[in-house]
Amino acid sequence: MESQVEAPILWQPERERAAASRLQQFCRQVEAESGCSLPKYQDLWQWSVDHPGPFWRKVWDFGEVIGQPGTEVLHHGEAMPGARWFPQAKLNFAENLLRRDDDHTALIFRREDGFRRTLSFSELREQVRLLQGALRQAGLQPGDRVAAFLPNLPEAIIGMLAVASLGGIWSSCSPDFGVAGILDRFGQIEPRWLLVTDGYLYKGKSFDSLEKVEAIQKALPSLQGTVVVPYMNSSPSLNSLPNTYSWQDFLAQGHEAELEFPAFPFDQPLYILFSSGTTGKPKCIVHGAGGTLLQHLKEHQLHTDLGRQDRLFYFTTTGWMMWNWLVTGLASGSTLVLFEGNPFHPGPEALWQLVAEEKVTVFGTSAKYLDAVKKSGLAPRQHFDLTALRAILSTGSPLVPESFDFVYQEVKSDLQLASIAGGTDIVSCFVLGAPSEPVRRGEIQVRGLGMAVDVFDPDGRALRNQPGELVCTRPFPSMPVSFWNDPEGQRYRSAYFERFPGIWHHGDWVSLMSTGGMVIHGRSDATLNPGGIRIGTAEIYRQVEQIDQLEESIVVGQDTGDGDQRIVLFVRLRPGLSLTEALQDQIRRRIRSNATPRHVPAVIAQVQDIPRTRSGKISELAVRDVLHGREVKNTEALANPDALEEYRQRPELAL
Repeated sequence: MESQVEAPILWQPERERAAASRLQQFCRQVEAESGCSLPKYQDLWQWSVDHPGPFWRKVWDFGEVIGQPGTEVLHHGEAMPGARWFPQAKLNFAENLLRRDDDHTALIFRREDGFRRTLSFSELREQVRLLQGALRQAGLQPGDRVAAFLPNLPEAIIGMLAVASLGGIWSSCSPDFGVAGILDRFGQIEPRWLLVTDGYLYKGKSFDSLEKVEAIQKALPSLQGTVVVPYMNSSPSLNSLPNTYSWQDFLAQGHEAELEFPAFPFDQPLYILFSSGTTGKPKCIVHGAGGTLLQHLKEHQLHTDLGRQDRLFYFTTTGWMMWNWLVTGLASGSTLVLFEGNPFHPGPEALWQLVAEEKVTVFGTSAKYLDAVKKSGLAPRQHFDLTALRAILSTGSPLVPESFDFVYQEVKSDLQLASIAGGTDIVSCFVLGAPSEPVRRGEIQVRGLGMAVDVFDPDGRALRNQPGELVCTRPFPSMPVSFWNDPEGQRYRSAYFERFPGIWHHGDWVSLMSTGGMVIHGRSDATLNPGGIRIGTAEIYRQVEQIDQLEESIVVGQDTGDGDQRIVLFVRLRPGLSLTEALQDQIRRRIRSNATPRHVPAVIAQVQDIPRTRSGKISELAVRDVLHGREVKNTEALANPDALEEYRQRPELAL
C-alpha cells in the first residue's frame, strides 16, 4: 500500500548555504565537464550511477587524492562481484590522511573523567614516523596483520596510520572484549604484532587489561611482539609478558627513520573488520585502501560537507566501523574529537558538554543514544552553547520520527540531522545525508552518490513506498576485497549475492519513498511474520519508545508450531517500576492505534536487561534463539551475555 502523504520537512538549508556546499560545487563541476544539466540531487545521483567511471574519477580529483590513478577506472564493470576499480592506480592510504603538516589541531582526546590531550597535524606525523620506523626495523611487510586491543586513543590512530603506510593490515577491537571474543577475531587473522593498553576506564571504574594480554599472547603463536600503551599507569609492569615493549621504548627504535610512503595498488588490503558474530565466529571482512579512501572522501566532503575548519566527533569504539569512518576525516584536513568512556557518565550531559566545549561542528552518534537522552529529560539547547554544531549524524539502528522531533525541538533547530546506514560489510553507507537537501521527519535524506541502491520484492522487482529488501544493483569501490581465509570467494558470494544473483543483497528491510528518502524498518533476518505479514521491528520500537515508563525494549517472533508466528515484546522499565496489566494495556493500545492490530504483541514480558552486541546494537537473533531452545553460538559477541538467562523457559511463553 503506497503512502499518500509525504513526510513533513523539518529543516531546509538556506539557499546560500546549499549553494556553497561542496556537494553543489561538485555538481557544478560535473555539469561543466559533462555538458549535463543536473538541477536536482536526484539528477546528480542518477548520473553518478549511470556513469560510474567518470563519477568515481571525479571523486578522486575533487578529493585531491595523492597517488597515480592510471587510465582505467573500472574493469569488468558488469561483474558483481568481480569488477575492479582503478586497476592501474598506486597510492598510500596513510599519506592521504597525513597530507596536512602544520600546527593546527589534528586530534582532541577526551576521557570521561575530564582528562584532555591534543596533537597537532605535525605532531601526529612525527608519532607516525617513529612507529613506522620501529615497525619497519622489526620487519613488518605488506600484508602483515597488526591487531589492536585499544580504547579510542590517539595511539590507535597513530598505530593504524603507521601500519597502513607500510602496506600492513590493521584490525582492532575495544578493550571490553573478553579473551574468547578477542581470539574469535584475532585468532583467525594471525597477527604479527599486538597493540594494547594496560587498562581502561568506564563509568568511573578502572579495568586491568594486562591479564587478558597474557592469555592472548599464549593463544596467538603468530605474534612477534606486543606494544603496551600506558593509559591507566604511566609505567605498567611488563615483566611477565614475553616480547613486550612499552610504547615509548618501541617508538625510540624508529628515532633515526624517515617517514616514507611507498605506493600500493588500489585494492591493497587495509582493514579487517568483523561481523557481529552472534550466529557463529565473526566473518573477517577485508577492505581495500583505495575503495575505503574514495568512499569516505565522498561521504565526508559531499554528503557531510566536511572541510579543514571542521571538528568531527563520532561516539564510537575502535571495534565499530564508525571508528574507521571517523579516522578518514583526517584526509579532509578536519580535526577529530575522540572520546573514551561511558557517554552517560556522570550524567546524560556528558557528550553535549564535550560538543559545546570543543566546538564540535559534526556530531555522530547512535539512534539509541539520542533516544536515551530524550528519555532522560535533558534538553541540550537549554544548557549548552551549540552554536558551532551544524550537523548530527545517527546510525546503528533506525532513527524514529520522534527522535527527529527531539533533535529539532530540544537540541537545535538549525542543523542537518542525517540518519545514515550502511555497515561493516562496506565500511561506509548506502544511504545518508546531503547538505543541500531538506530533512524529512523519519526519513534518511538520500541514496549515496555512486551507489545504485534499490528496494526489491522477493521476485527481484523494484518497489516504491512499500517495504522490501535493500539491494545495490551495480559495483562500488568499497565492496570488500575478500573475506579472510576464503580463497575461492565462496563465503563472500554466499553472504551478499545468493539471494539475488549479481545483485548485492544487504539484509535490511526498507522502503524507498517517492521523495527519494529511505525508511529502514529493521534487519531482514529479524523481521516479524505474524499471519504471513512481514513487519519491521522498528515499527514496533517506534511506538514503544514513546511510553515514558519504558527504558528500552526488544521484540522477536516466536514460532507457534502451526507454521505461524506470534510477536513477543520484552520491556525494560524505569527503576522501581513493574509491568502491570494497565501498563500492558497502554502499550497495546498505542501500538494498535499508531500501527495496526497485527503489530500488537501476543505477549509482553518484563526483563532487567536487554542483550546487545559490543557495538551497542540489540541482539534480536540471540533472544529468538533462546526462545526456541537453540544454542546461541557465540555469546562472546555480546557485551552482556548473562542477560540471556532471564529469557529462558519463561512460563508466559509456553504454547
